[in-house]
Amino acid sequence: MDRLLKFAALVEFFTGVALITIPSPVALLLLGVELDGVSPVLARVAGIAMMSLGIACWPGSAPTRSVSTGLLIYNLFITIFLAYLGIQGEWVGYLLWPVVGLHAVLTILFMRVRFWN
Repeated sequence: MDRLLKFAALVEFFTGVALITIPSPVALLLLGVELDGVSPVLARVAGIAMMSLGIACWPGSAPTRSVSTGLLIYNLFITIFLAYLGIQGEWVGYLLWPVVGLHAVLTILFMRVRFWN
């Protein structure tokens, strides 16, 4: 079971990293279509979630630690990515900055849990 969890976690992690860094080629290979419009943004959000899922699912002796690390990584990366989108100004809705703030607070809380408990 440990090997299966490691394999699945690695697949999710590296697929997520690929979606974050090169979303259009990954979509072309997986779905046979080019991404346009808001699709690359959503693919990167999905990539961040998949990468974090891979971290959270990594087998170990302290499952709670893996889960909190996965959520820390997710909140950190999604805060950075959404703030980047807001600063660029192309993809900004009414809730973007409140959501950036929420994820920033969650990042800080998970950092406290992960590093200072």
